[in-house]
Amino acid sequence: MLVALAGLATSHPYADARSLGRHADLVVWEPDPADEHPRATVADSLTGLLATRPDGVVLTVPGPQVPEALAAVLGTDAPCFVNKPAAATRAQLDAVDRLVTPVADRVMSTSVLRFAPRFTSAKADLAEVLAVRATVRHDVGLWATGYNPWQDTPGEGGGTLVTMGLHGVELLVALLGPDVRLVGAAGSIRAYEGLRSEDTGVLAMRWANGIPGTVEVLGASEGESYEVVLHRRDGSESILIEGGATPARDLGYEGVIEAFLAMIAGAPSPVPWSQTRAILDVLVSAREASTPALDQTPVGGGR
Repeated sequence: MLVALAGLATSHPYADARSLGRHADLVVWEPDPADEHPRATVADSLTGLLATRPDGVVLTVPGPQVPEALAAVLGTDAPCFVNKPAAATRAQLDAVDRLVTPVADRVMSTSVLRFAPRFTSAKADLAEVLAVRATVRHDVGLWATGYNPWQDTPGEGGGTLVTMGLHGVELLVALLGPDVRLVGAAGSIRAYEGLRSEDTGVLAMRWANGIPGTVEVLGASEGESYEVVLHRRDGSESILIEGGATPARDLGYEGVIEAFLAMIAGAPSPVPWSQTRAILDVLVSAREASTPALDQTPVGGGR
């Protein structure tokens, strides 16, 4: 089996390569200079990468490049895993949606947390749910040093609200379904001066059945964790996802690769495009609604 890594724009494809390397030979293309590559054959272009006729493609290029690169991948018969987020602006989302809709079974794009064992094994009872909340704790301080500036730029990678907010929106849509809309969003800089976007944010949503939900995005955090809380009249139920002794398994990295390998074997994407499209629409709407610099008064003098 041959799997292609089209782009190394974030840290995710390196984790993907470690999991995939146990099952397949790898070939990689990365348009920008990089100090590190997975142990893989290196192609000199996306065309050259796809000419190797891979059995599957993991696509991880900067957001503005996704539509063009995805179109090239979909010109082959290979299933594609698009590392999150597949779109961060309305134009990107419209372009990606036009490409994916006709071939939705062949494309998967998701937060790895959907495949975290603590989430997949949770027996969440949705009856009598009053409201839901997801809290995302993932530090973005590295962006303040200039690392991967496209991710922190709202009009390119979406910034913290999109890139980190996706994890919370993904989990809530996985539980409650895609019939959801954004009702409000806000972001601010509370700790890291120099960011192009925000380090703290909140999204408010409402499902068609009336359930309201919120996603808290804490990009100034000393630890990484993700929590979903379902509120009922008689109390609240919590699902907490953290990286333990085996973070690749605990956070869902291995699970998402197992799902992708099943797609290579002929299974359809386990993540319905209707859900992914709804998640991205909420995030893009939040980006459009939120001014990145609502409050640029860092606590404690900033970092």
